[in-house]
Amino acid sequence: MTIKRDPSGRRSIQAEAEVPGTPEEVWEAIATGPGIGSWFYPTDVEERVGGALSYHTGSEMDHIPAKVTAWDPPRRFRHEGKDCGPEGPPTATEWTIEPRAGGRCLVRVVHSLFASTDDWDDQLENFEAGWPQALVILRLYLAHFRDRRASILRAYGAFDGSVDEAWTALLAALDARGLAAGDPWTLSASGAASLAGTLEEVHATSRQPTAFFRTREPAAGIAAACAYKIAERATVVLSVYFYGDGAPAAAARDEAAWQAWMKDRFP
Repeated sequence: MTIKRDPSGRRSIQAEAEVPGTPEEVWEAIATGPGIGSWFYPTDVEERVGGALSYHTGSEMDHIPAKVTAWDPPRRFRHEGKDCGPEGPPTATEWTIEPRAGGRCLVRVVHSLFASTDDWDDQLENFEAGWPQALVILRLYLAHFRDRRASILRAYGAFDGSVDEAWTALLAALDARGLAAGDPWTLSASGAASLAGTLEEVHATSRQPTAFFRTREPAAGIAAACAYKIAERATVVLSVYFYGDGAPAAAARDEAAWQAWMKDRFP
């Protein structure tokens, strides 16, 4: 973990990734509601300094909007809020875009909190583990589905054991053990729900291991499955982003089946 600290009480971590696209295209993906909602969570953004930003994650955080404090398209976007919860310290998330050769950009996110003690450093550890995985989804979105809107389904489960044990169990449940990048992949839930595509890559980090797939059925899209631990039990998550004309119907039809699939294996 690499937490930077300064005398003001600001503590921060950062993650970065090189992604395809012009600065304007990348800005659309990271600083607008429709763009963020196509690779992260459904999001509302008032596109101005002083505007509100709200992620729709299905948690208590949905009711704590952030405030946009920097808006400099297509270079810098910053918002401040309460990412650690209503009782937590103030936080800030800052995005910057730097153009690179070959029609690519470097995207950097710096996540900060402002506290006089290290009581909240474990939250920064979680952000540090999660942002690189989110940036992979951003990269895949910009590479294959740029400017297309996502229909998202998610399924959550829990596991008694370590992150490594949860990850091993999740890979087995996904029928993904032994797969290499580019290998075909299929997975079926109850009823007619299924996913088919290829394995894109695996990030076997110790804190939040994640497998990324590109789907072709029932719709073109991105699937990501990960394990992490922020409570007594480990959490496992399957997130699927569908794109194209058939995406809304596929997500609406199959979400309950994938949630049941997860609950059966990770109650």
